[in-house]
Amino acid sequence: MSSIIGVAQLNRYISLKLKNDVKLSGLTVRGEITDFKVHFKSGHSYFTLKEDGSLIKCAMFKSALARNAFKPENGVNVLCTGDIEVYEPNGVYQLIVREIVPVGIGQKFLQIEAIKKKLADMGCFAPERKKPLPPLPKRIAVVTSLNGAAVRDVLNILGRRYPIGEVRIFPSQVQGDTAHLTIVRALKSADESGCDVIILTRGGGSYEDLMAFNTEEVAVAVSQCRTPIISAVGHETDTTLADYAADVRAPTPSAAAEICAPQLEQLLGAVDFMKKRLTDGLETALRLAEQRLDDCETRLAANSPADRISREDERLSAFSARMRAAAERTVERGESSLAALRLRLGSAAEQYLGAAESRFGSLSARLEALDPYKVLERGYVIAMKDGSPVTDPAALGINDEITIRFRDGSVTARITGTDTGEKGQTT
Repeated sequence: MSSIIGVAQLNRYISLKLKNDVKLSGLTVRGEITDFKVHFKSGHSYFTLKEDGSLIKCAMFKSALARNAFKPENGVNVLCTGDIEVYEPNGVYQLIVREIVPVGIGQKFLQIEAIKKKLADMGCFAPERKKPLPPLPKRIAVVTSLNGAAVRDVLNILGRRYPIGEVRIFPSQVQGDTAHLTIVRALKSADESGCDVIILTRGGGSYEDLMAFNTEEVAVAVSQCRTPIISAVGHETDTTLADYAADVRAPTPSAAAEICAPQLEQLLGAVDFMKKRLTDGLETALRLAEQRLDDCETRLAANSPADRISREDERLSAFSARMRAAAERTVERGESSLAALRLRLGSAAEQYLGAAESRFGSLSARLEALDPYKVLERGYVIAMKDGSPVTDPAALGINDEITIRFRDGSVTARITGTDTGEKGQTT
C-alpha cells in the first residue's frame, strides 16, 4: 500500500517539482487574454490565457506590470514569458508572467524598446529638459490629421473654453509608412510659427496604427522643439515615444485642449476676484493715507514752524543785544588797557634809552683807549710793512722796505740791519 500524505504536502511536492523543471522556467506561452483584472488593493493583475479550448491561469505582479510597455487587454493574442508555479493553498498551477507582448508585433515591440533606451540615453526623456506650459497662450498650434476626430475634439474644446485663443492647424498624416515624415515637418513648421504651445494628437487606434508616433524621428523632433508640446496620442492606456519626449502627456485629445487652455469663465472669475482685491486694497491704502495725513496735520499744528521762527527770532534779538553790550564793554576795557600800556611802555623806553646811552659812552671810551693810533699823539711811531703793523723784528729782512707812521705823517725806510734781542745778536 502506498504511503499517505496530506494535501498541503502534495501541493508542496508538486510545487518543488515544477520549480526544479528547467523547461517550465522562463518559457513563453502564446494565447488570448480573457478575464483580465487588476486587484484594487495589491495592484497585481490576474487573467487567463486560452487557445483551442485550453486555459491556463496567469498572474502578473504590480512591479512587472509597471515595467511592461504593453498594457494587457481582453481579446488580444499575446506572448507571455514567465515561470510555472503552483499556488499551494488551492493546488492550482499558474504562469507567473514577467513580460507580455502582443502576438505579431513582438519584433516591433522589441525595436521600439531599443529606440526608447537609445533616446533615454540621449536625454530626450530627461525631466529637467521639460518646458513649462504657458498659463495663457495667445496662439495654439495643433499637429494632427485634418480628417480625424481628434482635430474636431480639440477645436470644440478650445472654442468653448478659450475662444480668445488663436488656433492654427498644421496638417500631417497620423498613420502609414510615411506618416512620421509628415509629422516631423509639421512639428518643425509649428515650432517656427511663433505659437506659444503645440498639441500633437490623434485619436485611438491599434498598436500598429500608432507606430508613426513610436519612431525615433518623431520622438527626436518633439524633444528638439523650442515650443512646449502636449502629446495626446490614442487612448489613455496608449503610450508612445512621442508621449515620453513631450513636455506634457494628455490621455486624450480633449484632455490636451483642456490642459492647454483655461476655461474662460474661470479666467473672468479670477479677474473679478483680483479686481475686488485690488479695489479693497486701494480703499484700505487710501483710508490709511488719510489717517496719516490727519496725524501729520495735528503734529504740524503742535509744532508750527511759524511759532518756532518767532521764538527763535526773539532769542536772536536778545542774543544780539547782549553781544553788542559785551562788545562795547570789551572796547572800553581795551582802550583803557591800551592807554595804560602806552604809559608803561613810554616810561620803560626812557629808562632803557638812558641806560643804553650810558653804556654806549662807556664803550666808546674803552674803544678810544684801545685805538693804536692814539699812541702817536704821545710821540710813538708805527712801523708798517705791506700795510700791516710790524710787531716782530724777525718778520723783517735786510733791504725790506717799511713805512714809519708818525702823528702827522709817515716816511719810507729800508732795513739795513736787525736786532732780535736774543743775546745781542745783530744782523
